[in-house]
Amino acid sequence: MTEVTNELMNELVRKMQSDIASLKFDVTNTKPELSSLRGSVAAMQMDTHQIYTRLDRVDQRLDRIETRLELRELQEAQARFEPHP
Repeated sequence: MTEVTNELMNELVRKMQSDIASLKFDVTNTKPELSSLRGSVAAMQMDTHQIYTRLDRVDQRLDRIETRLELRELQEAQARFEPHP
């Protein structure tokens, strides 16, 4: 079995410190990217909400137009049965 010496332990500790420093650097660079991504997602959610709001308004207007058309068709149909002077 390999004998564990102080040199071997020091070498392992240095390697671990190097790996941890690399991870810290990566995490530091990832934080702003995540923040930017979070902002983009929030903007997309707001845009989607605005689209749904506009579609709802268009749907309401279409319902009103259809109601008016049905009333007009009903008046035209009723006018055919009324006597004309």
